[in-house]
Amino acid sequence: MGRKGKMIEQEINSTYLNEAMVIKIYQPETFSPLYKYHVCMMQDGNDYFQMGRVATFSDRLHGDKEIENTVFVGIHYQDRFDRRKKYHPSGEQQAAYMQFLVHEVVPMLDRLLPTYHMGQSRALMGDSLAGTLALMTALKYPNTFGKVIMQSPYVDKTVLEAVSNASNIATIDIYHTIGADETAVQTLDNPEVDFLTPNRQLNKLLVEKGAIYHYKELPEGVHTWKYWQKDLPNALKQMFQ
Repeated sequence: MGRKGKMIEQEINSTYLNEAMVIKIYQPETFSPLYKYHVCMMQDGNDYFQMGRVATFSDRLHGDKEIENTVFVGIHYQDRFDRRKKYHPSGEQQAAYMQFLVHEVVPMLDRLLPTYHMGQSRALMGDSLAGTLALMTALKYPNTFGKVIMQSPYVDKTVLEAVSNASNIATIDIYHTIGADETAVQTLDNPEVDFLTPNRQLNKLLVEKGAIYHYKELPEGVHTWKYWQKDLPNALKQMFQ
């Protein structure tokens, strides 16, 4: 079955990243300049379109009127080393990547699409390190991004400190999942990382900070797209209904 919506590609020659970045924009079938749209910006964009099946879910949820008008925007990385540089809390391009999102991608989307021009209608979504980036960016730019969907984010001291020091968490709507079996995840730096324990610490901290917050531990969930894809419709309904 083909997709019902329409995929558009744009390129941004980023001055912050000093490279050409491809932006994939998936509009629902009923897209019209007469309506206003929420925007869901996804790092690991190709993975969300291919393994996450986000376009298929968009078709279904829009068709069943289970989410409000939403455009899904995917941005991808070159390779896993480039991904770490841009998404990791201590990645050398992380600050520049955030500025690229805020100062180059958002203005382009507001120019191209009939958006609400408000933080509450813009979401950042990501899995693993891309989820970490979503949270860290929203903490730094809460007026630009009012929603975060993070699936099994990587959490370290830097992330916990950023949350501890944030004064604006109550303005950000957060959806957070972690798999109950994510205790030995292979990363670029380490063959066995416990994701579950620090995610539970993050959960506790976000609750204490008064976040508008949906947290879920997926039973038997491991660090793979099988579990992220399965939970994606719940995440989208929760954040865009």
